[in-house]
Amino acid sequence: MNSILQCLSNTKELRDYCLQNQYLRDLNNNSRMRTALMSEFAKLIQLLWTSSPNDCVSPSEFKTQIQRYAPRFVGYNQQDAQEFLRFLLDGLHSEVNRVLVRPRAGTDTLDHLPDDEKSRQMWRRYQEREDSRIGDLFVGQLKSSLTCSDCGYCSTAFDPFWDLSLPIPKKGYGEVTLMDCLRLFTKEDVLDGDEKPTCCRCKARTRCTKKFSIQKFPKILVLHLKRFSEARIRTSKLTTFVNFQLKDLDLREFASQSCNHAVYNLYAVSNHSGTTMGGHYTAYCKSPVSSEWHSFNDSRVTPMSSSHVRSSDAYLLFYELASPSSRM
Repeated sequence: MNSILQCLSNTKELRDYCLQNQYLRDLNNNSRMRTALMSEFAKLIQLLWTSSPNDCVSPSEFKTQIQRYAPRFVGYNQQDAQEFLRFLLDGLHSEVNRVLVRPRAGTDTLDHLPDDEKSRQMWRRYQEREDSRIGDLFVGQLKSSLTCSDCGYCSTAFDPFWDLSLPIPKKGYGEVTLMDCLRLFTKEDVLDGDEKPTCCRCKARTRCTKKFSIQKFPKILVLHLKRFSEARIRTSKLTTFVNFQLKDLDLREFASQSCNHAVYNLYAVSNHSGTTMGGHYTAYCKSPVSSEWHSFNDSRVTPMSSSHVRSSDAYLLFYELASPSSRM
């Protein structure tokens, strides 16, 4: 929790949203909606940024509210940082959702439309139901393409995403680059055997190829490095060193259509040290005010060099879309 809160506290536009009390006008103040989570989060961010440098701020009131929203976080057992981030952003989003009355889900199919129009319509439908300042920052759109090996028909789907979970290639020398992870995530994958989907045209289960690409890049891109195996019985952790760029990460090659600008700068990392059975989370964050990097280890905050930000403990990477003019 502490690690994720520090990463979000150093997310400039979210920090400003809280510090300038902009969230107040967005709170769903009708009686059926709860607004305590957003209020406590904003209060915590305000305390973090207005307290004197030597003060220690306790997130106990905030923890009470997140437990009410997501009871799985009751107690002090270690939880997964990515799961916590998803629950937190979902909770904040729901309390400042600008949509108070959701339209009925449309039943008409969009499959007859060209992909760019289909993606726009899917995004419009999403925003008719989910529209908040939190979503404005964190939500992108992912394109998945399914091509039938028998008839060649390609079906596409466009889904919103809050973060991307990237597989880590297993290489003998123990180091990969972030681009390797992204290329593995977007690599064409064959679905065969039990995984065969039903082709819309053949009306039968056929061998298909599946591919992901990014249709809409978010302002804040959270990349989750899948260090923990999904097997329930013998879980293990990958300690592979993933070499990631701090500045000018250009992701245009992963765009589903021609894209003029998809360059990101790193500003926060949530780290996990230890094993699946027990470990510890810390955060490395770049201040949106001073642009200096700091290490956050619960109540200890220490300045750090940007050259130490990369480590084999990196678990969640927070990137901010660079403004096009800043690269001129």
